Amino acid sequence: MRRLTWREVCARRLRRHALTAPASGLTQAAAAACGVHAQVMSAAEVALGLRTEGVTRRDVREALWTRRDLVKTYGPRGTVHLVAARDLPVWCAALSAAPWPAAARPPGIRMTQEQTDLVVSAIDDALGQRDLTVEELDAEVVARTGPWAGELVIPGFDAWWPRWRQAIASAAHRGVLCFGPDRGRRTCYTHPRRWVPGFIGPEPRTGLDNLVVAYLRAYGPATADQVGQWLGIPAPPARALIAALDDRLMPVEVDGVQGWLADADADGQIPDDDEADSTIRLLPYFDPYVVGCHPRSSLFFGAAAQRALSATGQAGTRPVLLIAGTVAGIWHQRRSGHRVHVTVEPFTDLTQIQRRKLDSEVEHLGAILEAAPVLTIGTVTAGSHL
Repeated sequence: MRRLTWREVCARRLRRHALTAPASGLTQAAAAACGVHAQVMSAAEVALGLRTEGVTRRDVREALWTRRDLVKTYGPRGTVHLVAARDLPVWCAALSAAPWPAAARPPGIRMTQEQTDLVVSAIDDALGQRDLTVEELDAEVVARTGPWAGELVIPGFDAWWPRWRQAIASAAHRGVLCFGPDRGRRTCYTHPRRWVPGFIGPEPRTGLDNLVVAYLRAYGPATADQVGQWLGIPAPPARALIAALDDRLMPVEVDGVQGWLADADADGQIPDDDEADSTIRLLPYFDPYVVGCHPRSSLFFGAAAQRALSATGQAGTRPVLLIAGTVAGIWHQRRSGHRVHVTVEPFTDLTQIQRRKLDSEVEHLGAILEAAPVLTIGTVTAGSHL
């Protein structure tokens, strides 16, 4: 069995994520990371900007809303992602086939499979005609299904939401819903067949196995349980998936733990360690690197476990300073007019070389945000994003 050091693992992941050498474009950057988390859109803009060269937040918005090279949709774990539009058919085929766990909602709230199918069909019909805000979609779905779909049973942020909304992610996975441009402050949905050039539905020749291999290419080595955690599926079906992919995967060992790499690119693909060792990056909220990479105990070592993870061990709730592929600090930004004030809290003293590289990274961040950056080295007092 092949053995890798943690240093080699970090070097490989940094290269795969376009964090040591930039991707050739935004769609390539999104594909390299298996989608970019977009719960916080400003953070998604930074995540993509860091992985490309000469890209600003305006370029990301144009790729998403004007050129439609990117699409905003629901990805693994039902979270909002930006993915390359050309990859959407494969994503839909994979996620619609995923063995999602049974809904953990009380019986009086959850929907049956038949009800979910009815709601997805209603969304397909309604969005096939025109874009709708989520409130407009409320009325259209209820009109096509029945009053049960509109019962206010789901606790929302500041109100109760209708029952049918628990099927929104399922509709996206089946290829009948994605995000359109907001109307003011209102979320708006559209149909991928009308929005994404060339999209006709999930790619029938692909499945969940291809998405798992893509994940291992970007984030490997990973165990079957870690694959399941990234997808949001239970451990037993994740292990079955990995077992069925035996001929496409290569077992490797890291610090005594066996994981898997995609066999097609496992040999001779570890980049120069020195390149990774000199890498300093400022990753935003929910950057895919910190959310998808494991083990947490190695990625968030020492002080990073207390300062950069949530109380429950969730990654991504704080922007992080990444040195040589490992979390080595946290940071926060505050916009003020044409300036962005960046406070970085390293967990160890920076060398002169590291400080110069941090200065360069802050300048890059400012360029992405189209603002003049002002750097402060000190304690981050802002709370985490929950």
